[in-house]
Amino acid sequence: MEIKEIQNREEWENFLLERTEKTFLQSFDWGEVCAQGAPASGGNIWRFGVYSDGNLVAVAFINNVIAKRGTFLFIPHGPIMMESLPISDKKMILELMVIQLNDIAKKESASFIRVSPLLFDIQENKDLFLDLGFRNAPMHSSSYEATWKLDIYPPEEELLASMRKTTRYLIKKVSENPDVVIEKSTNIKDLEIYQKLNKEVSKRQKFVPFSDEFIKNEFTTFTKNKEAILLFGKYKDEVVAGAIIIFWSGIAFYHQAASVNKFSKLSIPYLLQWEAIKEAKNRGCKTYDFWGFTDPEKFPKHPWAGPTLFKMGFGGYKQEYIKTQDFIISKKYWINYIIEKFRKFKRGL
Repeated sequence: MEIKEIQNREEWENFLLERTEKTFLQSFDWGEVCAQGAPASGGNIWRFGVYSDGNLVAVAFINNVIAKRGTFLFIPHGPIMMESLPISDKKMILELMVIQLNDIAKKESASFIRVSPLLFDIQENKDLFLDLGFRNAPMHSSSYEATWKLDIYPPEEELLASMRKTTRYLIKKVSENPDVVIEKSTNIKDLEIYQKLNKEVSKRQKFVPFSDEFIKNEFTTFTKNKEAILLFGKYKDEVVAGAIIIFWSGIAFYHQAASVNKFSKLSIPYLLQWEAIKEAKNRGCKTYDFWGFTDPEKFPKHPWAGPTLFKMGFGGYKQEYIKTQDFIISKKYWINYIIEKFRKFKRGL
């Protein structure tokens, strides 16, 4: 096996098109977003491919994250490997990655390597990282460790029938309200409307929203290839709900959403979500990724418990992956560890 950088977009995207477990955080376009300066990004990115006898068997997008708590190299939802590979080959791929990134980390003054893999939560996959000296990260960083998915290839009638009765009722009720309209947009100027909603939500829920610049970079990059849209829910011409949907590699991602409490009883987000699912079907997507899951029965006080219940109402299934993994490069790692542990406790995660 050998590892080398990939510059060819087509080679990268074609490999990922054939993979099952993947998100747009390993897409070529996400690399372009981070190169422009994603949150806490240093702008330096790498796209590595691992080849076995000249055949591409794994890819990994890496971003250097520069934060006050420290600098680290981050592989969000990767590396992505051929599913048919034996466990010994997967371990060899990870070893090559660690060797390559260890050298880069020293040049970038990074104190650790963080990997958020989309490998199922089974002991065999956990051992892959444990055997190489990784440890569980104090928190999940910016990539989910579990998500709620919905297969959307069945007809709309079947999708509606598989929903929770209350969800199906609310979709019908809202759709019959003449004062409610769902609008779609790819106009960059409409991001201002979405960000206004997002900032209202961030004040209410006490979190730091993505910057206007980042949202603009993300939306502009993905709309170039018709891979993103904005959806707005309006009541009497007033925007009360919004969402950014990413369409990539046969999957639709409910990446960001915001709504105001003013008209919460109207349940407009239910209709907005259903319209997003229908748009994904029209675009040929087979899966709808609701982006993030926590078990509301096990963790009823978790900040994601309420949103997860909302997502589950549309039908589907959970997908859980192994914990985010850290590989320590220097003792400075422990500064980051303590800060993230505190943040996790403070946020109730």
